[in-house]
Amino acid sequence: QVQLVESGGGLVQAGGSLRLSCAASGGTFSRYAMGWFRQAPGKEREVVAAISWSGQTTYYADSVKGRFTISRDNAKNTVYLQMNSLKPEDTAGYSCAADPRGVITDRPEYIYWGQGTQVTVSS
Repeated sequence: QVQLVESGGGLVQAGGSLRLSCAASGGTFSRYAMGWFRQAPGKEREVVAAISWSGQTTYYADSVKGRFTISRDNAKNTVYLQMNSLKPEDTAGYSCAADPRGVITDRPEYIYWGQGTQVTVSS
């Protein structure tokens, strides 16, 4: 059973930065594609960014392109989300998830999820 634990959320002013971390245990992290998702109150969950098992392929939602960077360290079983130039509309609960197939596809199968970390951006 894979366990994912997010950290790094908090309160930041608009224009500021945060780095989220997602630490994995109990599985073969280096084989999984990883994704970061967010959900704001009253809104559907959306994918923010994703990264393949090797780190060579990444995906970003249009709303975060140029501001967020996803990366991973397979030696540390950790995936990161560097968030710069934060906006109030980035306020949401952020969760990481793992897809055992390892690649980014248009039909992902994220089956392991973390509990999430809250990001609040003040204006």
